[in-house]
Amino acid sequence: MEITLCAVIASLSVIPNKSQFFRHDSLSLSCEQRGHSSEWRVKRNTSTKINEDCSSAWNRGNQSHCLISPLYEIDSGVYWCESGADSCSNTVNISVTSAALILESPALPVNVGEAVTMRCRHKTTSSSNLTHFYKDEHLIVSSLTGNLTIRSVSKSDEGLYKCSISGAGESLESWLTVRGHPEVSAPQLAHIILPVVGVCLLLISLMLLCLWRTHKGKLDAAVSYTDVTITQEAEPHRLRVTTASFFRSIFNKRWELNQPSTQHLNLTSADQT
Repeated sequence: MEITLCAVIASLSVIPNKSQFFRHDSLSLSCEQRGHSSEWRVKRNTSTKINEDCSSAWNRGNQSHCLISPLYEIDSGVYWCESGADSCSNTVNISVTSAALILESPALPVNVGEAVTMRCRHKTTSSSNLTHFYKDEHLIVSSLTGNLTIRSVSKSDEGLYKCSISGAGESLESWLTVRGHPEVSAPQLAHIILPVVGVCLLLISLMLLCLWRTHKGKLDAAVSYTDVTITQEAEPHRLRVTTASFFRSIFNKRWELNQPSTQHLNLTSADQT
């Protein structure tokens, strides 16, 4: 078995966007790659052909755009786009049947969060009987409308789907591919990024505050009482004078002035003799 590796840089468009077709339906496929679509060609692997190019033998159109009408069971297979520079597109599985039922589900991948509607379609009539939908061989829902709607798809919705109607049989299985995340517009991106940036700035501010407090605590702990000399100035001596002592000192002073000195008394006595 030959395995070919290529860089996926283009996309394969499928109109109508479904993977199951009745015999004699029409299918349009085209390669979409900005600026170089003419260099691409549609290719397929079927039960009878491997790596077959889009050609006038099985389509009307050019190599990058193929219209297959009418479809037959031999057109069932895997389709993709390819260029001569080891580049390719996504692959799409197409099933053509002559049975009474088909499940109309997207042939192309859907994004997470998008709404998807699958329809169980009868070949000739619009059946009002109860329709059963299965995912990975498990019954998931029954409907009188013949439709299964997933309002917001997630990765868990990816899998093999089929449907059945009482008295009409069941459809083939189709794989629903769910891509990781929906595309986000600039305003939506701003609403997401701004709160995240605000939270990050708040956390950084709290971390810096904690580091500052830790550093400050280490500096305070490094200073001990042995490193500090406390000096105390001596209080000035104040003369405490009471009222009694004040008058006593004045009295003594006046008394001393009124008393004759000893020398004066001695001179007086000498003159008298």
